[in-house]
Amino acid sequence: MWGRVIVGLAILAAVGAALAWRPWDPGPAYTDARSARILEYNFASPLLDRVLEEVAVLPPGPRKRRPLLVLLHGRGSSPSQRTSDELFAELERLGPRAPAIAIVAGADHSYYHDRREGAWGAYVLREAIPAALERTGADPRRVAIGGISMGGFGALDLGRMAPRRFCAVGGHSPALWRTGGETPSGAFDDAEDFARHDVFAAAESGKPLGSGPIWLDAGSSDPFLDATKALAAILREKGHDVQLMSHPADMIGVTGAGTRRHTCGSTLERWSGAGCASGAT
Repeated sequence: MWGRVIVGLAILAAVGAALAWRPWDPGPAYTDARSARILEYNFASPLLDRVLEEVAVLPPGPRKRRPLLVLLHGRGSSPSQRTSDELFAELERLGPRAPAIAIVAGADHSYYHDRREGAWGAYVLREAIPAALERTGADPRRVAIGGISMGGFGALDLGRMAPRRFCAVGGHSPALWRTGGETPSGAFDDAEDFARHDVFAAAESGKPLGSGPIWLDAGSSDPFLDATKALAAILREKGHDVQLMSHPADMIGVTGAGTRRHTCGSTLERWSGAGCASGAT
């Protein structure tokens, strides 16, 4: 019953599989938007007291109350880097089933959670998503959230914070650690910050990470694969609807064009079957 939002989360996989990790390149990664409308705008956040670059994508075809996929980028990246020719090809292929997409800025290493430097989690929930809904005209009852690496962690943590807000949550190679001592510099302020946003502890306590399916994937040589599998196992044990996929590639590193097309196509074929009829409340 979650089809249209799952389509959006499948597109999340297409985005991640299609793009190499390239923080050194500030430009967009596409050459043909295939009639999709790209809205680039500067958003002045009162919560963060800063102006952020945001990107929204409207699929080709009539503007209507489509689902909204909120996409969170990886560390050292930016919203403009999360677009690709594969993404626009899949939006075109999906036609009326394609969601609107909001690519939300997270700076270099906010990890999309409230911390000393700013209320990054609250900004996504209270500012960025309402702004994207207004600009895209998407259905506010059918909002999914997903991300790659840093953004994958952020999506899961925001699903923990506001489970009724999202009808599906996805993490593509999510940056997950079992202990604060495993985390790289900049990911969290200190041990207390890590504990406040410990998605493993939340899962083990039975707390939901959204009101619908949880979609996870990682590459077979991905450094986060073991942690992603462990989180999926905990969530399943607690009775949550979790889907886990692993691909024969490093989901963060560079993959070949053929692998990207295969991953993109097969993932979309698998996940475009069932629809988000009513959405989150």
